[in-house]
Amino acid sequence: MATNGTSRTGRRAAIVAGLRTPFVKAGGDFKDLSAVALGATVVNELVARTGIPASEYDALVFGQVIPSPLVSLIAREVVLRTQLPKDVQAHTVSRACATSIQATTDAADQIALGHAEVVLAGGAESLSDAPIFASHPLAQAIVNASRAKNVVDKAKAFAGLSARDLTPVPPALEEPTTGLTMGESAERMAQLNGIGRQAQDEFAYQSHRRASEAWSSGRFRDEVMHVAVPPRYERTSWKDNIVRGDTTPDALAQLRPVFDRRYGTVTAGNSSPLTDGAAALVLTSEEKARALGLTPLGYVRAYAYAALDPADQLLQGPAYAAPIALDRAGMALQQMDLVDMHEAFAVQVLSNLQAFASRKFAEEKLGRAAPLGEIDPARLNVNGGSIALGHPFAATGARMILQTLRELGRRKGAHALLTVCAAGAIGAALVLDGPDVSA
Repeated sequence: MATNGTSRTGRRAAIVAGLRTPFVKAGGDFKDLSAVALGATVVNELVARTGIPASEYDALVFGQVIPSPLVSLIAREVVLRTQLPKDVQAHTVSRACATSIQATTDAADQIALGHAEVVLAGGAESLSDAPIFASHPLAQAIVNASRAKNVVDKAKAFAGLSARDLTPVPPALEEPTTGLTMGESAERMAQLNGIGRQAQDEFAYQSHRRASEAWSSGRFRDEVMHVAVPPRYERTSWKDNIVRGDTTPDALAQLRPVFDRRYGTVTAGNSSPLTDGAAALVLTSEEKARALGLTPLGYVRAYAYAALDPADQLLQGPAYAAPIALDRAGMALQQMDLVDMHEAFAVQVLSNLQAFASRKFAEEKLGRAAPLGEIDPARLNVNGGSIALGHPFAATGARMILQTLRELGRRKGAHALLTVCAAGAIGAALVLDGPDVSA
């Protein structure tokens, strides 16, 4: 298991603002918007709303998971497509579903080191605009044809291709080292951990119910911007369109398994859907926030990343990363007022909760004498999660941070733990302090 991160040293990074687009199902309202377009849209709006002069921004850290064939450095392109000065330096990050957690901790580190005062961090994803690749034989033929000196030689470059070689190749969905898709790995976790269909569907129902209540009560109103829908721009998308406030456990129980059609328990209803969207945060030093007259939403206290063998339990990275992050924060799980766990699949969350509470897991997998402990359901994903809200891979972490800090403020809470599982058997954990917690 490899880990990295930071302890509580240096200046404290404050999160002073955040914003996201609606999260919409792939192929829907944002099907004509690329990831860079979504990213530029949310960053431009966020800069306008904060009122911080554009000249104050030192850097932008931004991510994308599914690469665009035309834009390889989304962070720099976001700078160039917004009101930010062209000399704002930027770098692009990718850590699968933990990408905008990575962007945030990179930004916090730059502030802690004194290398920056105001940094934008976030991510965007367009699953509607996923690249389609050519097979290796076709790609080689195209290269050879481009080098040919005449039409005859160009034609010869394609002579040996079969019909199969002409078939488009979508982005890989399997783990390269195991050959299993994430959904198949989730099914394996359900079997290994004894987590049945009913428990998964009940968790998914709770996610939809809580997300629906959050929208109905107005808790998301100031977190989500309106986006004009191309190509006619005659209406706006203003709300996540995946939330199903009218779903029921019985309705979820009727859905068929997707990854193991005969014996499986993982369905479209208890999994996060393919989603388009973007989210961004503004981080500053604590001193800069005061100088600008800004009230922080909260602070980055500690974080950790961890990894395990993908052949074990692919999505159990949070159970490895969370203890390290809490140790670095000098805190215990029981001190967290809120816990927000990314919901790739209901079974993945339930598996990690099981590991958190397991003494056997703590002793055998982590070498720790005691487990982290159980999480009060009333403090877990209180406004719904990725199953209901959607999961644009690179934007989810920033969405979780913003959503959690705003809820922490409403509850006058002090501390929160966020966790994300990611492809490659990676886990991320982040401990946040509320606005009233002193350094």
